[in-house]
Amino acid sequence: METSLYLIVPIIVIALIFDFTNGMHDAANSISTVVSTRVLTPRQAVVWAAFFNFIAFLIFGTGVAHTIGTGMVDINIVTATVILAGLIGAISWNMITWFFGLPSSSSHALIGGYAGAAIAKGGFGVIIASGWYKTVIFIFVAPLIGLVMGLLLKVITTWIVHKQNPTSINIWSRRLQLLSAAAFSLGHGGNDAQKTMGIIASLLFTGGLLQTFEVPLWVVLSAHAAIAMGTLTGGWRIVKTMGQKITKLRPIDGFCAETAAASSIFFSTHLGIPVSTTHVITGAISGVGAVNRLSAVRWGVTLRIVWAWIFTIPASGIMSLLVYYLIKLVS
Repeated sequence: METSLYLIVPIIVIALIFDFTNGMHDAANSISTVVSTRVLTPRQAVVWAAFFNFIAFLIFGTGVAHTIGTGMVDINIVTATVILAGLIGAISWNMITWFFGLPSSSSHALIGGYAGAAIAKGGFGVIIASGWYKTVIFIFVAPLIGLVMGLLLKVITTWIVHKQNPTSINIWSRRLQLLSAAAFSLGHGGNDAQKTMGIIASLLFTGGLLQTFEVPLWVVLSAHAAIAMGTLTGGWRIVKTMGQKITKLRPIDGFCAETAAASSIFFSTHLGIPVSTTHVITGAISGVGAVNRLSAVRWGVTLRIVWAWIFTIPASGIMSLLVYYLIKLVS
C-alpha cells in the first residue's frame, strides 16, 4: 500500500477520529478541577472547554505541527501505510487507557505510534534524534513546571487571602476558576490539535498535494473542530481520577492548578514542543495538594499515572509496528 490519492481521504478521517478520541480522553484534563470543585456542572464544563479548544487556533500558530510533521521522523520515508498504522496504534492505546480510567498522554500515544510505524518501514535510522531530545526532556520538565508553579501559586494566593472572609474567598475563587479553566482549555486545544495537523500535513505532503510542508487553514479548522467535539463527550472515567483521586480540591486550588498548567502549556507551545496536557495538569494538581501537606496527595494514584506515562510511547509504538506489518501482510 503506497501513498496515493484514493487513500488520503479515509486516512484523514481516521486522523480526525484520533483527534476526537484525544478530546474525549483529555477532556478530563480541562474539566476535572472545575467539576470537582462544583464551579460548573459536568455539562456546562464540557461546553466551556470545547469552545476554548476550538478558538485556540486564533491564538497559537503551527509550530508544534511542524515539529510533529518534519522534526521527529524522516518525512521522506513516510507513506500512507506508515501514517495509517501510527494512527491505529495511537487510537488503540487511547481506548485501552480510557477504559481503565488512566490519564495517559494522547500526544505521546500519537508520537509513539508514528515512530513505531516509521521504524517498521525504515528502521531506527528514520528517527530524527534532535526532534526527540526536546520532546523527551519536556516529558519531565513540563509537569515539573506545572508542579512548581501550582505549589507557588497556592502559597501566594493563600498568603494574599489568609485574612479574608472564607465566603468572599470562595466566591472570587469560583469566578477566577472560570478564567483558569478557559486558559487551560485554550492551551490544550492549541498544543494537542496541532499534533493531528502535523500528521495530516505530512500525509498531504507525501501524497504530492502540498509542494512544501505547510498546514492549510482547512486542516487547522478540522483538527480544532474534532478535538472540541471529543471534549464535548466528556471523559468521565478519567475525570474521577483527576478530580477526586489525586487530592481534594477547592475552587482556589482549582484556580491555582489550572493557571499553573496553562502557563506551562503556553510556554511549550510557544517553543513548538509537543507536550502532554495530562502530565502538566497532574503535576499542577499534585503541587497544589502538597502545599497543604504531603499526605494530602494520594501519591499511589500519582505513581500509577506515571507508569501509564512511561509505557505510552513504547506501547503505542509496538502496537503501530505490529499494525504496519499486518497491513503489509494483507495488502
